[in-house]
Amino acid sequence: MGENKKTNDPLSNTMSLGDHLDELRSRLLLAILGIVICTFISLWFSRYLIIFLQKPYTNLMGDKALQALSLTEGFVSYVKIALIAGLVISSPWVFYHIWMFVAAGLYEHERRYVHIAVPFSAVLFIGGALFFLFLVAPISIGWLIKVNDWLGLNTNITFKNYITFVTSLMLVFGVAFQTPTAIFFLNRSGLVSISALRGARKYVILAIVIIAAMATPPDVVSQITLAIPMYMLYELGIVLCHFAGGEK
Repeated sequence: MGENKKTNDPLSNTMSLGDHLDELRSRLLLAILGIVICTFISLWFSRYLIIFLQKPYTNLMGDKALQALSLTEGFVSYVKIALIAGLVISSPWVFYHIWMFVAAGLYEHERRYVHIAVPFSAVLFIGGALFFLFLVAPISIGWLIKVNDWLGLNTNITFKNYITFVTSLMLVFGVAFQTPTAIFFLNRSGLVSISALRGARKYVILAIVIIAAMATPPDVVSQITLAIPMYMLYELGIVLCHFAGGEK
């Protein structure tokens, strides 16, 4: 007698609702624990992260410092940065448990795609966040400052507003960059065919435009710089599906 393995028999692979809830609870607790630990670690070097996050601003504004309008603004933003950093640092751990929860309900031959998805999810999340910080943020902030100048306004950015703007969009871009991983997994698990993905392009473009408009501030630069990479990542997902095994 050997170790029992998951088969292609749906009855033998069925998990009860209680089993799914137990699995979800344990995975969530482990993911949250990882975020908490990384957040506490990040508290020790959040000051250096603040300098790092201010790069787009300092490159545009020079020595003009960000302003604090309240005594607690700096401390609250400091903790917020530590939390965001903890989430980014722990993203491989978090995505591992997310995908392991998904894998619990899959057949044995489908689980191998989960093991492929885990590292790609983490890399794409971090890559999306850095893509915004280094490429999109300077363009978006510079454009908004020029609009203020055109309107005859003096741009005085508060520390809190800047950190909220940067960190929230870093998370948005990190999540948006999961697109090829999700498409690859849906295709290789047999839920969506490559032909269906190709045929849905016009609907995908509409959905991406709507998502970009809702997920970013009301400025056209941020919306365009999110929508274009998202569509390119959608096409990348189709290409990966093709090279992974042709039409499916």
